[in-house]
Amino acid sequence: MTKGLDQPNGTDEGGDRHARTRAKAVAEFEGVTKLQALQRVLYRSAKQNPTRRFHALYDKLARSDVMWQAWVNVATNQGAPGIDGISIADIVDGDTQGVRQFLDGLAEELKGRTYRSKALRRVHIPKPGRPGETRPLGIPTVKDRVVMAAAKIVLEPIFEADFSPQSFGFRPKRSAHHALEVVRQAANKGGQWVLDADIKACFDEIDRDALVAQFERRVSDREMVKLLRSWLRAGIFEGGVLTDTGAGTPQGSPISPLLANIALHVLDQAWAAEGRRLGTLVRYCDDFVVLCPTKERADAARTLAAEALEPLGLRLHPEKTRVVHLRHGQEGFDFLGFHHRMVESWKFKGRFYLQKWPSGRAMASIRAKVRARTPRRLVGRDLELVVKDLNPVLRGWGAYFRHGNSARKFALIDSYVHERLAMLASKKHGLSGRRWTTRFKRQWLHDLGIYQLMGTVRYGSAHAGR
Repeated sequence: MTKGLDQPNGTDEGGDRHARTRAKAVAEFEGVTKLQALQRVLYRSAKQNPTRRFHALYDKLARSDVMWQAWVNVATNQGAPGIDGISIADIVDGDTQGVRQFLDGLAEELKGRTYRSKALRRVHIPKPGRPGETRPLGIPTVKDRVVMAAAKIVLEPIFEADFSPQSFGFRPKRSAHHALEVVRQAANKGGQWVLDADIKACFDEIDRDALVAQFERRVSDREMVKLLRSWLRAGIFEGGVLTDTGAGTPQGSPISPLLANIALHVLDQAWAAEGRRLGTLVRYCDDFVVLCPTKERADAARTLAAEALEPLGLRLHPEKTRVVHLRHGQEGFDFLGFHHRMVESWKFKGRFYLQKWPSGRAMASIRAKVRARTPRRLVGRDLELVVKDLNPVLRGWGAYFRHGNSARKFALIDSYVHERLAMLASKKHGLSGRRWTTRFKRQWLHDLGIYQLMGTVRYGSAHAGR
C-alpha cells in the first residue's frame, strides 16, 4: 500500500498539498460568491429605484475579493507597462506572493486615501485596414489599471440597471453578434434607409464635465467622484513632456468603455423619448447605426443624434456619416467589421434579405497579419513554426467572421495564406518563378497543419421573422 493512504489524519505531504489546494479553491469560490452577491445587491437597488444615488462605494474598492478579481481581469488582458515601467510580469515575479503583496499594498493606499493616479503613457498603434494610419492610446500603470478595474466591478451593476437594450458594446452578456442580429432583423422588416453614423474622436473630445455630471446622476460618493476626476485629469506623457488634453476619457484603460457608455446613454435616452418613431437604433459603444423605413426619417434621425450628442461636446463626423439606401442591394454599409448589403434570395426570386461578410478593412487587416508572419526573412525557419504562429491569428479572425455569409471571403484568405506559405517554401528550396501554388499544392498545405477558414461558416437565418 502506498505510504500515506492509511493515515486518516492526512498528515502526509500529498495530503497537505491536496488540503491546501481544496482550501484555496473554496476560498476563491467564496470570494466569487461574495463578489457576485455584492454586484446583485447594487444592481437590484439601482433597478428598483431609478433615481437613487449611491454614496458608499469607495470603501468597496479595497475589498480583497474585488481587488483580486480586478487583478485577474488586468492580468488576463496583459498590456504594456505604464510610465513607471512596471509590467505585470514584474509584479508576479514567478509566484503569487508578489501579487498578494502588491494588492495588499494597493488596498492600504486606497483605505488610507494616499492612492494617486499617474499620467498615461502615450503609444500609437496601427489602425486595422488603414496602412500608415495610427490610433493614439493612453496606457495607465498596472496599479492604476487594477484600481480602474476594481471601480468598474463596483460601478458597472449600478449603471447596467439604467442602460438601454439598444446598447451592446462592452456590456455583460451582450456582444457584437447580438447587435448584428438586431441590424439584420430590422433591415429585413423594412428598415432599408440606414443612418451610418460616425462620432468624431469620441474618446478624445468628450466633455469631461458633462461626463462627470452623468456619473453623478447615480453616484454621490465624493471619493469616487474625486477618483474619476483624477483619472480624467491625469494627463499624457509623450516624448518626455506631460500634457493635459483638456477633454476626453483615458482610451485604453479598463474603465474607459464603461465611461463612454455612461456618457452616450444620453443618446439612448433621446431615442427612447423621441427616436423610436424614426427607426431602430443599434449602438456598440461609440459606433451606431439607425435603420429607418424612409429617407425622411433617416434624415430626422441624423438631426436628433447630433442634438443629443452636442451637450457632451461630441459631433457626428460630417464626411463619414451618411444615409444609405439598401433597397435591392443598391448600397451597403460597414458596421462592426462586416459589410452589410441586401442580396436577392436564391430561393424566392424578387425577395431581398440582408447579408453580411467581412468588410474591406477587415480583409486588409487579416492580410496584413498574414503578411507580417510570412516574410522572406523567415526562410531559414521551419514552416511548422511559421504555421504555429499563423493558426491562432486565423482562428481568432475566423471565429468572429464565421457568423455571416463569409464563405467567398474565407476562400480568398485561404488562397492568400496558401500563396504566402508556398512563396516562403519556394524561397527556402531556391526555386525561381511564380508558380508557387502549383509546386506546393493543397495536400502539402493540409499536411503542414494550417488552419482552413473554409467550411467553418455558420449561416444565420435569412428571414426576419425567425
